[in-house]
Amino acid sequence: MFTGAQPFFYRRLPSPLHAARAGVGAVWALALTAAALVLFHPLVLLALTLAVLGAGLAAGLARQLTRTLRTAAIVAVPIVAINVLVSREGLTVFARLGDLGPFGQGDLTVEALVYGTVIALKVTLLILITTLASLAVDPDELLRAFRRLSFRSALTASLSTRMIPLLAADSGRMAEAQRTRPGVAQAGTRARVALLGAVIGGSLDRAMDVAATLELRGFAAAAAARRPSRRSRASRQTRPWSRHDIAFSCSAVAILVLAVLGRLGGVASFQAYPLVHMPVVAGTFALCAALIAAVLLPCADRRGIDP
Repeated sequence: MFTGAQPFFYRRLPSPLHAARAGVGAVWALALTAAALVLFHPLVLLALTLAVLGAGLAAGLARQLTRTLRTAAIVAVPIVAINVLVSREGLTVFARLGDLGPFGQGDLTVEALVYGTVIALKVTLLILITTLASLAVDPDELLRAFRRLSFRSALTASLSTRMIPLLAADSGRMAEAQRTRPGVAQAGTRARVALLGAVIGGSLDRAMDVAATLELRGFAAAAAARRPSRRSRASRQTRPWSRHDIAFSCSAVAILVLAVLGRLGGVASFQAYPLVHMPVVAGTFALCAALIAAVLLPCADRRGIDP
């Protein structure tokens, strides 16, 4: 995944989330994503955001998530601004811009500001969850789980993920070589377009080389390669579930149950239009505390993890 100017890739670290099997980590991330989509109460979304940041800290990914948070802010600010300028459903006007022609009367409302902030917070939370999952879930192990469903698709996805670091390295080397040439520093957009063209051309050449290599090795016709060997099936079947697998599976279930109960129970109800309705009761604080505990408790068990 790319965040800022540098790419982020999976690297095995000594943490409970990295120790859990990839399928469990992916389900846990999907549960967090579902909770972020189902819940709208700003206080609950903020609690989920803090929990995800805490999980990233426990996984040794605090620096990467901090950079992701800065990048997400760049996306969040336009979301709030556009919603305030475009929405006309609120009743509490805090500024009047007059007639905006085809856009109607330019009345800026508190409700539009609050709703835009909630959407921006949800987008930020989803970006953080995606970053955490991409950095803490082994993509190769996850793709091996899909091998029995579609060998060709799993192989294609695996090759694609392996090519991303190579393309990043190629672009870095080409950019460094480009900067050493006299007069290129002043080229600006022209130099960037030339660099992009070189990277795309190199990726196409590498794709042809990989395709030829796979054809020579018989991947196009080898039916046996599409089926896991008897030894690999036995090794997968005998691999026991670790306490981290069980902990993160229970965490995923708890997150989903809490999200559904919070949405249906009314403790996390939220309505922006025509007037902001955002009750903050004892149940709301209890839901926030329960979500934080459900997310962070599996990350606290570091037995056998620390190097």
